[in-house]
Amino acid sequence: MASKLTQSNRAGWLFAAPGVALMTLFIILPFFLAFAFSLTNQRLASPNPTEYVGFENYSDLLGLAIFTLEPERDEGGEVLRDDDGEIEYPRLRNFTRNNPDYPNLQGKREWFSWQSGENRTVILASDVVFMKALINTFTFVLFVAPIQAGFALCLALLINQKLRGINIFRTVFFMPVVVSIVVVSLLWQFIYSPGDGLLNNVLSGLTFGLWEPRDWLGNTATALPSIMAMSIWQGVGFHMVIWLSGLQTISPTLYEAAEIEGSNKWQTFRYVTWPGLRNTAVLILIVITMQAFALFAQIDVMTSGGPLDSTQVLVFQAVERGYGKQDISGGSTISVILFVIVLIISLIQRYLTRER
Repeated sequence: MASKLTQSNRAGWLFAAPGVALMTLFIILPFFLAFAFSLTNQRLASPNPTEYVGFENYSDLLGLAIFTLEPERDEGGEVLRDDDGEIEYPRLRNFTRNNPDYPNLQGKREWFSWQSGENRTVILASDVVFMKALINTFTFVLFVAPIQAGFALCLALLINQKLRGINIFRTVFFMPVVVSIVVVSLLWQFIYSPGDGLLNNVLSGLTFGLWEPRDWLGNTATALPSIMAMSIWQGVGFHMVIWLSGLQTISPTLYEAAEIEGSNKWQTFRYVTWPGLRNTAVLILIVITMQAFALFAQIDVMTSGGPLDSTQVLVFQAVERGYGKQDISGGSTISVILFVIVLIISLIQRYLTRER
């Protein structure tokens, strides 16, 4: 008995060895190398020797500070105002550049600010572009993940029917998935074209010429939402197939029992379909989240992080710094931070969706 068990384990390890070797070579080893580089000042091509800098790269990326600017006043103590009636404040660079009284502000730049009475509260960051990339990445995940999952579920419910020609609709919905993301990005770049783009022409036709053409990818307010819409359209077919596989594992006898009991469509979905899709929902939630955090190709092709850094994301930042700016240590630091973020979110998702 022991010999058979040993032989079975040996065969299993032999079959798993190629996959384990590839994961070690291309995932595990690069991560440890990235962590090691993040603790140095390594550059891709530099005459200077590599030095150990500890967690300096992390502080340069994640450093934040809060500062309150008080209004300037005249000799009588009255608040000074400009020609437009706005309160005048001292220049922020007087505090962030070579001011020994404010060592925690040195090298930081304004990220955003708000008015609080007469005072102005300013949030400063050591790396404003990285902070924008961090916020944009989370924004992308928070919007794309639930919308794409919900849209894919609706499509799966629609095509989970025994109708003539239903396979044609399944193929059409799945086609964007098999097309290269670069090709899809170029296609949607034409759709979003500010001049004779398809979207502007359609909206102009629907409004009988009242619609004014917009530069969807050249406007800071619409660039990231435009990429979100394209990403949802491109990936929804893949998740639709996963939902569909989950729907087809639910026993038909459960639907028959629900019909006998007189359940309407909503009650059938709530008490039969959705509980049967629990494991599928967990899988899709994790897959969509991981894919959303890996956003890169769309940004690289369509906007290159612009306009005004409004579409910067973490993966694009890591590649741009690591190879574009030849800052291996900076790119590695961003990669490690992204890994930690994804790991924490995955553990939280796993905890919230655990069996109870």
